[in-house]
Amino acid sequence: MKPIMQWLAALTLAFGALAAQAQDKVVYHIDNAENQATKGLRNVRNHLDVAPDTKIVVVTHAEGIDFLMEGAKDKKNPNIDYASLVSALKARGVRFEICEITLRNRNIDKKQFIMDADFTPSGVARIGQLQAREHYAYIKP
Repeated sequence: MKPIMQWLAALTLAFGALAAQAQDKVVYHIDNAENQATKGLRNVRNHLDVAPDTKIVVVTHAEGIDFLMEGAKDKKNPNIDYASLVSALKARGVRFEICEITLRNRNIDKKQFIMDADFTPSGVARIGQLQAREHYAYIKP
């Protein structure tokens, strides 16, 4: 009976260690920068303030890519410089991804975007992959 108890204790410790390593993962979906960018970035910041270990990916497509362009500012509040907000969140581990289909459809060069942004072949396909394959929760600000 003693070996079984030792095995159960080891198994309990192993599952406890796995649970401790579990990390929340969230994808934020932005497809309209004018209506979602400032609110979305604030949501991401607040999210990390209360859950700093959360892995966050912000996926953009359509008009959602606009806030990641060099020099982009909030049209409603021009004091808000998106590059500095994105850079601060990138430093906290947030990943920002831009849809390459949108770039082709809108004839926009990758060089027009801030250095903190990455690219993905399809924004909507990436969101689906993150949700289905990698078990990310979905948030659309």
